[in-house]
Amino acid sequence: MKTTQEPVENFQQLYADIKKYVELQADYIKVEFVEKLTILISTLLIIILVIILAMAGLFYLFFSMAYAIELMVGSLALSFALVAVFYVLLIIALFAWRKKLVINPLVRFLTKLFLTKN
Repeated sequence: MKTTQEPVENFQQLYADIKKYVELQADYIKVEFVEKLTILISTLLIIILVIILAMAGLFYLFFSMAYAIELMVGSLALSFALVAVFYVLLIIALFAWRKKLVINPLVRFLTKLFLTKN
């Protein structure tokens, strides 16, 4: 014969199990968030370092290009002006294709990082 305490104990056990499940899910979400945030921050750091190193390299490259152009045009000021025009054209091209070169890859990366299940 069953006692009346058995349903109460089952309900208490069910409540404890549900509470533990919710706590574990909350912990899992926190761990997953920290993992994705770590990937995002490390990727940003790598990109920043690459940009800084590329800027330094391009600075010296364009400086040497200006001196090389000076031999062809005969004027150092004109050669630096030509390099500046090249810079401006590069900036205009980057601005014109910013969606294709910057925005779309960034959106794809963030979507893949945060919205796909592992």
